[in-house]
Amino acid sequence: MKIIKSIYLVALSAASLGVVSCGASGDDQGLEYAPQMYHSVAYEPLTQIQNEEAGSWLSNREDGKGEFFNSNVHNPHNMNMREPVANTVARNQYDMLPYRLKVADLEGANAVENPVELTDQVLADGKRLFTQYCSPCHGDGGQGDGKVGEVIGGVANLTGGAYINLTEGHIFHVITHGKGRMGAHGSQISPERRWKIVHYVKQEIQKQ
Repeated sequence: MKIIKSIYLVALSAASLGVVSCGASGDDQGLEYAPQMYHSVAYEPLTQIQNEEAGSWLSNREDGKGEFFNSNVHNPHNMNMREPVANTVARNQYDMLPYRLKVADLEGANAVENPVELTDQVLADGKRLFTQYCSPCHGDGGQGDGKVGEVIGGVANLTGGAYINLTEGHIFHVITHGKGRMGAHGSQISPERRWKIVHYVKQEIQKQ
């Protein structure tokens, strides 16, 4: 019985010592489990610290480098962000180029075709986006009778007159840059979403 009690006391003392040794206080930060998780390397895209000793006084990194060293040794010049190939232009999932037409170039906009394929899902997305961004002014039916439209006045009725014959490119251009009382929405709505709204306007709001 005395032997079991002694073993128990030794085990309890060891456990207490282990807990105390892992504790942190003052300048003593204690022991860290899996320090690479606490001190993961944060790669900054445009700035690099190439001095491998920077922050060595703080570091627990497994590669032995300083805590603040964050250059990518696998890329040219130890850069973290790879530069795109010269003269390349980013395209999205619809293979769309960035929209470059200026505000006044409505004639050029008339020739732009909708790159987003018309599907039931696209129309559903277009309806949701129209309700979110357009109906406050244009109304749910596009007749210019939204709550905001009633206050400011002069909101286009998309269901009648010359608006029926507007091209998809024209509508996209106006959503992007604005026209008259309508402000530009290019910064709030992505190009793909703008084109979905265009589909909804032409297929549902202006359906014959």
